[in-house]
Amino acid sequence: MIIKLVLCYLLLINIFGFILMGMDKRRAKYRQSRIPERTLFLVATVGGAFGMLISMNVFRHKTRHNSFRYGVPAVLLGQLAVALYIGLRTA
Repeated sequence: MIIKLVLCYLLLINIFGFILMGMDKRRAKYRQSRIPERTLFLVATVGGAFGMLISMNVFRHKTRHNSFRYGVPAVLLGQLAVALYIGLRTA
């Protein structure tokens, strides 16, 4: 039961991260108010790093910013390492 909840959460937060990055790209294109980088990193940190990494490449957004180019993949690797650690510990 808990695994299903965690997987549903991860699916939703990654979809949200993907959409959020697309929204920021659109706002940048039309010179509207932007989504703060802090908010984008927060979404990545709470589980949306994979969706944001995909959207960075799909929308070609934030790919020149080293903090995003290296930061989002680093967050994702950290999340995968924690998941692997938990998985190995409970097995």
